Formats: sequence, C-alpha cells, structure tokens
Amino acid sequence: MVSRRVSEIPYSGIRRFFELVSQSKGIVSLGVGEPDFPTPDPLKWGAVSAIESDYTSYTSNWGLIELRERIAEKLLRENKVRVDPEDEVLVTSGTSEALDLVFRALLNPGDEVLVPEPSYVSYKPCVWFSYGKPVGVPVREENEFELTAEDVEEKISGKTRALIVASPNNPTGSVIKPEALREIAQVAVDHDLWVVSDELYEDLMYDGRRHVSLASLPGMRERTITINGFSKGFAFTGWRLGYAAGPNEVVEAMMKIHQYTMLCAPTISQYAALESFKAKKHVKEMVREYDARRRLLVKGLNELPGIECITPKGAFYTFPSIKETGKTSEKYAEELLKKAKVAVVPGQTFGPAGEGHIRCSYSVSKDTINEALTRMKKHQQK
Repeated sequence: MVSRRVSEIPYSGIRRFFELVSQSKGIVSLGVGEPDFPTPDPLKWGAVSAIESDYTSYTSNWGLIELRERIAEKLLRENKVRVDPEDEVLVTSGTSEALDLVFRALLNPGDEVLVPEPSYVSYKPCVWFSYGKPVGVPVREENEFELTAEDVEEKISGKTRALIVASPNNPTGSVIKPEALREIAQVAVDHDLWVVSDELYEDLMYDGRRHVSLASLPGMRERTITINGFSKGFAFTGWRLGYAAGPNEVVEAMMKIHQYTMLCAPTISQYAALESFKAKKHVKEMVREYDARRRLLVKGLNELPGIECITPKGAFYTFPSIKETGKTSEKYAEELLKKAKVAVVPGQTFGPAGEGHIRCSYSVSKDTINEALTRMKKHQQK
C-alpha cells in the first residue's frame, strides 16, 4: 500500500481533463497554461554558449552566484525589495519546487495555510504534503475575484501560520489593487502571519498597471517569501527554473531540503536565465500580443449566449461564468470538448469557488481564439 497521505490527494483536475483531450482528434484548445512563443534568442544562445563551454556540472545548492546577484539586483530595482544574494535567494527547479520547499520549511503538522480560491491547483496539495491544513478563502466574482483583507480576516484561526497571495492570479487573471494589498499586508502583520507571494505573472499586466511586491510594503520584508521565475514572462516553461527570495531563516531551510532532493536547479537553464535580464524587450512584445488576444477573447465570450466574462487584468487567462447555462463547469467543459471539439478547463478544478466558471487561456494565436469562438457559438445555438 502507498502512503495514506499520497493516496488521499486527488489527481490534478487539469491533468485528468487533458487526458480526455489527448484521446480526441481535431481539438482547438484554450486550456493551455503556457506561452506559445519560443524562448527569446538571447536565452537560447546563453544555453548554447554554456554547453559549448562545458558548463554542465553541478552548481552551488543555492544556484549560480552570478544569477542570484542578478535576481537580487532585479528585485531591488523593479520590486523595491532588498535581499542578500548570498543566503536569501534560492534558485529552484521551477516555481513549483519553490512552492513545495517553502511549505515544507514553514509548516508544522496541523498548521493552517490560507489559500485564496479559485487558485493554482498545486497550492493545496503542497500544503497537504507538508502536513499542513489548507483553508480555502473564496474570493468574490462581484469583486472581480480580487482577494481582500476582509476575505482573509474571516478565515484566520489560532492555527493559521501562513497566507498565499497570487497577483496576477491563475486562473482568474485578477490583479489585487495596491491599496488592497496594503490592507492585506496589515492583516498579516497584525496576526503575525508568513506570506507566500506568488509573483510568477508579474510581467503580464495590462492597461498600464504596475506590479507591487508584497515584500516591499511596510512590515512585510521580514515575513514574506517571494516566489518567482522565468517561465511565463520569458516563454521558459520547459527549462524548469524559478527562485525564492526572503528572510534567511526560511530560505536557508528551503535550501536544506533542496540540497537533498534536487541538489541544484538545471545548470544550463541557469546560464540561459542569466541572459533574461537583458531581454525585457522580448517580454514587452509578447505582452502586447497577449493584450490583443485578451481583448479578442473577452469580446467574443461576452457575445455568446449564457456566458459572462470579466476582463482580466493580468496573466493570460479569462474565467468566464457559465452559470446561466444551468450546467456544472465540468459538464459544460466535457460537452464543449465532445460536441464542439473545444478544450477549456472546468472552474471547480481550481477549488469549490471556481464552480460555475471555465478557464480559457489566450496564450494561443488569434486564429485559434477565433476558431474556438466560432465553434463555441455554434454549440451554444444548438
């Protein structure tokens, strides 16, 4: 028999649904959660140069010091967060590993972690695997899915150890307003909570919005672990590279686990990422295209009967409501897949608060979006 803890964790709802997709032909997919752009050339050539120079050995458990220094410089310059590259920055194998490590480093059995819902599917399992208890914090559609201090306050108990904040958010595309972030920060200070701030989508924001890092706010530097990486902004998903930055006591504890499980992040990927700090123009070009796709998809979804779609402020996802159809999100998504050959992700995959919605990604071409909307319109009219 396998571990009871493992057996009690369900398979990822996204993976289960895409098993259905893989069994079908002629599918147009709005379900993909990664960029459709190639990794920018400077990063690719950074990797090629590393290979040609035989930089293929292990790095420090912490990661290349040159990369950690660049990350620390970036955090200070762009995020107003000061960290020591020597022992407050850990390079990880993707942000997924960073999330796993931070909860294993922070939690004792029974500690509660507040998890906004709808949210990324890995948050709750990572808490559970660390013997903590994830506590869902439903966000409200009427508030455009933005987490508020009141939402957090309602779920705090004597066992609450930490709070997850993700802005921009997957799957809703919501971005928490700066004033709301300050109020959430004050709640964390008042209740002495650790905050895990997932900022992976920070570069993907629209309509002139600017990202604000929680660790830059008063009282938050000493209680925030910033999780970030290169996957979404630099079309770098398969390279598996992320990082965690924050107080030494937590980041060093994360490194202790990392050194026994991963040893170090992929060396070639680290050398490639060194070039990302000179390639911001490539990110801006991608964001302009995402913005055009965003407008196209939102407009098209809102023209479909029975669907209402809030305009997302960040990331590359929409989270339209299908409540007027009278169907569950899973039933709606399965019918759409089987009858219209369009793949979307059922909303309840991201927690109970996601029921009545579907996630549609615009990290696909305009032609793909138009074809999906055409098929969805025909399906809705039947």
